[in-house]
Amino acid sequence: MTQYGFHMRQDLCTGCHACQMACKDEKNLDDARLYRHVFETEGGSFAAAGSGWAHDAFAFYTSMSCNHCERPACLGVCPAGAIAKDDKTGIVTYDGELCIGCKYCEEACPYGAPQYDEAAGKMTKCDLCADRVAAGEQPVCVAACPFNALEFGELEELRAQYGEAVTTFGLPEDTTGPSIAITPHAAGAPSVA
Repeated sequence: MTQYGFHMRQDLCTGCHACQMACKDEKNLDDARLYRHVFETEGGSFAAAGSGWAHDAFAFYTSMSCNHCERPACLGVCPAGAIAKDDKTGIVTYDGELCIGCKYCEEACPYGAPQYDEAAGKMTKCDLCADRVAAGEQPVCVAACPFNALEFGELEELRAQYGEAVTTFGLPEDTTGPSIAITPHAAGAPSVA
């Protein structure tokens, strides 16, 4: 099985939200739903140092969507069998016809990936732009990034090139085997592999 995934470079992400807006447009999402979230992480402090101030303050952005995990928490809690993991691509798929709108997947996902569609009364989620990928194209979020902070490919190749980090300061602990490789921002806390 091939496992597709993302590489995210926090040192290149400017928080422009182009990835998020491209996804929203491609998937025709209403105002309440986002399949890709861009968030800022900040920290550090200022302290008096002689006649001035010293600091270790930092801020960086992270672009995060469904991570098409090795052990998807959403799949394990779905009572209707609406969520599955594709045997060929590793993409975590969702079947809207089977969904009963219980929101268990939303509660279980540490990344907040499943999104409730109020009008339909059902859950929805990122499908890694499976139609674009099948046509040999990049997911729309990757294609839209003007700074190349996102990359898509086979997870094994991404990790061989960029390392095994799957979390960093501001992200949840790895409990699901997310299909990502993160290059943390140098000013942020060190990554936890």
